[in-house]
Amino acid sequence: MPEFVPIVDADPAAVEALLDRAFGRDRHQRTAYRLRAGVSAIPELSFAAIEDGVLIGTIQCWPVTLTADDGMHHPLVLVGPVAVAPERQRGGLGKELMHLALDTALELGLDDAMTLVGDPEYYGRFWGFSAEATGSWRLPGPVEARRLLARGTNVPAVAGALGPRVVVAA
Repeated sequence: MPEFVPIVDADPAAVEALLDRAFGRDRHQRTAYRLRAGVSAIPELSFAAIEDGVLIGTIQCWPVTLTADDGMHHPLVLVGPVAVAPERQRGGLGKELMHLALDTALELGLDDAMTLVGDPEYYGRFWGFSAEATGSWRLPGPVEARRLLARGTNVPAVAGALGPRVVVAA
């Protein structure tokens, strides 16, 4: 049975190696990486699954902003990537990681505006993500419109550009 720990407690090199195994070494070219360029993952919402001392899964969540065409800024949480070691995929670990991140977001009051790029049938079925509000969002790279998903009470259904949110320390 895996132990779930904050991702900051995992070896960063092991995290990168797992992401390479799960998504390929060319993963940095994907639009989702452009959405989080230059910002750090939200530590409270990012976790690692470790079993027998081996990293077998991760989930990370990132601060992003939808800058609406009217100039308004709408903060959101970008969920993902959810990475599971290839030999452990299809065993429910990714689902456990998603539940952990989303349950923690609820506890922290960060669940009212979340987005991700993923399979709408899967993420809609289990967690209520949909493309209902995202049709007019622009991203810094290609994305299949049906795969740009969101959920929460504060998801803006407005036209605008989605990108990294720089969090300024007080």
